[in-house]
Amino acid sequence: MALNIIKQGAEGRLYLGEFKGESCLIKERFVKQYRHPELDTQITRQRMKAEVKASSRCLSAGILAPRILHSDTNTHKLYMEYFGNAQTVKQFIQNTVKVESKSPSDEEQIKQTLIELSARIGCIIGQMHANNIIHGDLTTSNMLINPNPGAKNGYDVIFIDFGLSHYNQAAEDKGVDLYVLERALLSTHSEQDYIFGNILEAYRSECGKDEPAVLAKFEEVRARGRKRTMIG
Repeated sequence: MALNIIKQGAEGRLYLGEFKGESCLIKERFVKQYRHPELDTQITRQRMKAEVKASSRCLSAGILAPRILHSDTNTHKLYMEYFGNAQTVKQFIQNTVKVESKSPSDEEQIKQTLIELSARIGCIIGQMHANNIIHGDLTTSNMLINPNPGAKNGYDVIFIDFGLSHYNQAAEDKGVDLYVLERALLSTHSEQDYIFGNILEAYRSECGKDEPAVLAKFEEVRARGRKRTMIG
């Protein structure tokens, strides 16, 4: 059956396909010619396994993530649950702020919408870290807004793309996860500079007993990052 490609990125291609009669998303990680073939195969398999494990751990913890329907390490393809009506959080934020003429009431409504969204994101990341799940690539492109009439405000937030994820209790890894997200937000949504603060506030309520250690490590990582930026 011919596969319908819907996106191609640096790491692979996404196709719309089918597995055992169910519509699904197929992620194919292609060969990186600049890598030694054995190393490329090893890295690809590690990332595929990481995605399968993280998705399973998230779902077991009550955190929404795509169900992995099938994993084929020979063809480097993952078959996963497809959310056909979803958009990325990045798209959602950009569409929300793109109101043609903004009155003060529009601005306030936009801010309240994004504050609600950021609080939900912070809670989910806190739950992930409380279960020692490190995402590894927290950006608004790796989170989905999926319509759900039964959910709060009519949508679910679903985390995706766990290829760089791992399982670790270390406060350092959790702090780095937060720092990666902060840098991504500053790069992509710099005008909505309140988003990360709201995420962090909600995160504190869910991340568990390691909160002080994680936030201390986050500040350390942030300080190191600023020092590197200053030095160049």
